[in-house]
Amino acid sequence: MKIILDLLLLLLIIIYSYLESLVKVFIPRRRKSVAGEIVLITGAGHGIGRQTAYEFAKQKSRLVLWDINKHGVEETAAECRKLGATTHVFVVDCSNREEIYSSVNQVKKEVGDVTIVVNNAGAIYPADLLSTKDEEITKTFEVNILGHFWITKALLPSMIRRNHGHIVTVASVCGHGVIPYLIPYCSSKFAAVGFHRALTSELEALGKTGIKTSCLCPVFVNTGFTKNPSTRIWPVLETDKVVRSLIDGILTDKKMIFVPSYINISLTIERFLPERAVAAIYHVQDIQFEAVIGHKIKMK
Repeated sequence: MKIILDLLLLLLIIIYSYLESLVKVFIPRRRKSVAGEIVLITGAGHGIGRQTAYEFAKQKSRLVLWDINKHGVEETAAECRKLGATTHVFVVDCSNREEIYSSVNQVKKEVGDVTIVVNNAGAIYPADLLSTKDEEITKTFEVNILGHFWITKALLPSMIRRNHGHIVTVASVCGHGVIPYLIPYCSSKFAAVGFHRALTSELEALGKTGIKTSCLCPVFVNTGFTKNPSTRIWPVLETDKVVRSLIDGILTDKKMIFVPSYINISLTIERFLPERAVAAIYHVQDIQFEAVIGHKIKMK
C-alpha cells in the first residue's frame, strides 16, 4: 500500500513540476544580488573567464582571478578595477593539486572565504587518439575535471558552514554528445557534467539548499582554443553571448545552462533516435575545425 501512495505522490510531483516549468516560461525568474560576494574565477586571463570577470565586476562583486598566464590575468584585473571592482590576482596552474590548495589558503588569508566559484579553466588538444600525446590526455583531465574536484573540496567547507554559496562548472555540449578528434576533451566534459549533477544531488541530500550549482554547456565558442571551427547547423558563439547566458543563469540559480538554449531540445530528441539517424544528424551538421590527424594538421 505504501508503494502505491509513494507512486501517486511521485506522479503529482511530476505534474506539478511540469506546470511550474510552464509558468516560469512566461514569468521571469527573480534575479539574486551578488554584490559583495567573493567570486573566484579560474582561467580568467582569456575568453569566457575574462568576460565573466567583467560581468561580475559590473555586479559589484569582489573578484579573485586565477590564471596560469600572468600577463593575461593582470590585463583582466586592470579592466575589472576600472569597472570599480576590488580585484585580487593569483597566478595558478589549475592542473597542480598542491598549487590549488596552497592558493586557496592564500585567498582565505588575504581576501576571505569564497562564496561563488566559476571553474572555467580548460585544456583542449584537437587530434585523433593515436596522435594525442599521453601528457596531453593527462593535462586535459587534470585541468578540465580533477581541478574542479580540488578547488571545490578546498572551498566547500566554508560554504557548508554558512549554507551559502554557488559552484559553477563550465562544461560543454561535448559533455552530452561526442565529436570525433576530441576524445579526451569530450570525455573530460562528460565527467564535468557528471560532477555537477552528482554534487548537486549530494548537496540536496545534505540539506544544504543554500549552496547553488550551475553548469554551462555551450556549443563551439570563438575563444581561439579551437582553430577555425564551423558547423552547418549550430552557430559558432562569441564569448559575450555565452557569458550573458551564464550570468543570467547564475543570478536565477539555473542548474543547467545550454547555449543556445534549444540545444537541450536537440539532445533530448537524439536520445530517442536510432543510431543510424543520429549518425545522419552528425553528418548533416558537418562540424569542422583544425585537428592533428596522423601527425598532420587538417580540417575535420
